[in-house]
Amino acid sequence: MRAVTITEFGDPSGMTQTDLPDLEPGPGQLLITTEAIGVAGVDAVIRRGTVAGYGFEVGLVPGSEVAGTVTAVGAGVAGSWVGRQVWAFTGGTGGYAEQVLALAHHVTPLPEGLSPVDAATIGSAGPVSHFGLAHAHFAAGESVLVRGAAGSLGIAAVELAARGGASAVAVTTSSAERGERLRALGATHVLDRAGRGDADAPAAYDVVVDVVGGPDTPEFVDRLAPNGRMVIIGAVAGMPTADIGERLLRSFQKSRSLATFSLDTVPVPDRNAVRADHLAAVVRGELHAVVHDVMPLDKAAEAHQRMDDGEVFGRIVLVP
Repeated sequence: MRAVTITEFGDPSGMTQTDLPDLEPGPGQLLITTEAIGVAGVDAVIRRGTVAGYGFEVGLVPGSEVAGTVTAVGAGVAGSWVGRQVWAFTGGTGGYAEQVLALAHHVTPLPEGLSPVDAATIGSAGPVSHFGLAHAHFAAGESVLVRGAAGSLGIAAVELAARGGASAVAVTTSSAERGERLRALGATHVLDRAGRGDADAPAAYDVVVDVVGGPDTPEFVDRLAPNGRMVIIGAVAGMPTADIGERLLRSFQKSRSLATFSLDTVPVPDRNAVRADHLAAVVRGELHAVVHDVMPLDKAAEAHQRMDDGEVFGRIVLVP
């Protein structure tokens, strides 16, 4: 099978298409012929080597989110899976390939009318944003700021906050054109990347959902209202500066909170239920799978370069 491997951590040139042996499903696994592969921010973080020390080694196949058709099952798999179109979580790596393996409990059948491309765009972004907002104890009537709203995670957070009755949904993004697209998805205020540029936007927020991370993160801690909660659900810009704890303590009397959130901490049945609801909502037009571009698998390095250049609105999807 064709697959893309990381031959050197760093810039996208360290990704190479190669031929690997075909896969065989083990106990509890499904073998899926991929039809769409989501190119996620976490893939870029792994490729850059930002998370070195977490067991990632040269030669790995990146990609955690695919959609395709089940072609075989391993021992102990219950139910009629072969021939079904599904969304699948590969376990964190292995997705940039013509075939993937996934545990049966990490697979969600596609509803009728949903394309694999759309499924690979929102299948993980929706649940991460949903449970990230829940982790922040977001409630109707509260104001929300989504930092880094132009990617698939940010877009899902905007739509879900708006659907959840937020009093305001402010976004940070890089251009007026992107801001207008985000307004169409539920944003009420558009800010620049530093969190400025809209005189009518709230001065402080009950919830900040941060997809970006990086050295400017502490500045957004300062944007929290009293009892405000900031949740970091992505870190495409790397680690915050060391003074982030100091920022919290300086505003001790405002009872602000800072947390990280990973979908790994949510029970699998809960993730799957929310994902199935989101996939069905896309078919009904209640949520949107925003696809920036569909590219062939052998253009994975180019897709990553476009992400690094800040060009992508939504998600790029690879097709074998």
